[in-house]
Amino acid sequence: MACSDPPRGIYLTYFIQGLILLAAASSITAGEYFLGFSAGFAFLLTMAPTLMTRNLRLCLPWEVNLFVAVSLYLHVMGHVAGYYISLAPYYDKLTHLVSSATIALIAFFIVALADRRGEVRLTIPVAVVFILITTLAAGAAWEIYEFVADEVFDTGLQHGNTDTMVDLIMDLVGAAIVAVFAAIALSRAEGQQFIRFFAELPPDVMPADVVSDPVDQVHGR
Repeated sequence: MACSDPPRGIYLTYFIQGLILLAAASSITAGEYFLGFSAGFAFLLTMAPTLMTRNLRLCLPWEVNLFVAVSLYLHVMGHVAGYYISLAPYYDKLTHLVSSATIALIAFFIVALADRRGEVRLTIPVAVVFILITTLAAGAAWEIYEFVADEVFDTGLQHGNTDTMVDLIMDLVGAAIVAVFAAIALSRAEGQQFIRFFAELPPDVMPADVVSDPVDQVHGR
């Protein structure tokens, strides 16, 4: 199944993905094999949204792909270029802000898709609550990961309670920005058009093709 022709903006995503590959190659060349592996894995993660939505016969807005690539690139460069140390603590907070906004956009995509499938009725409160809860849950899971890594491998990812709390606050700010954006878009008369844009189906797939249960079709005949 093919989506409509991608806009030129998708090439920004390709460019960021190329930078991630370049960071992986430079790390391996410098003998930093773990960083090179991490950067390579980050590149694969940038491909995941496209591959998943393609297999599910869905179209993901290119802006979401771009946010995913940028957030992973910031994380990669924080380690490869040492920005987490040289630009501490501001670089880490920027990364949290961008990453949380990315998670929030994905959360909105999920709830908009559920609305198009007829599984939920997307209202402003539903969208806002789902975005905030999903993003904060992801942020909390990340902080737990950092805590476990520090305890088991002595990695030094966390720098005290204040650092952790500020990280979570930045996660909340990123989620709130997207939630406000979604609320404003849904409150307008063209709110349903915005949902269709954000959870677009390929041109040759109707919503019923995704929603319909083959068993129900058999019983309905």
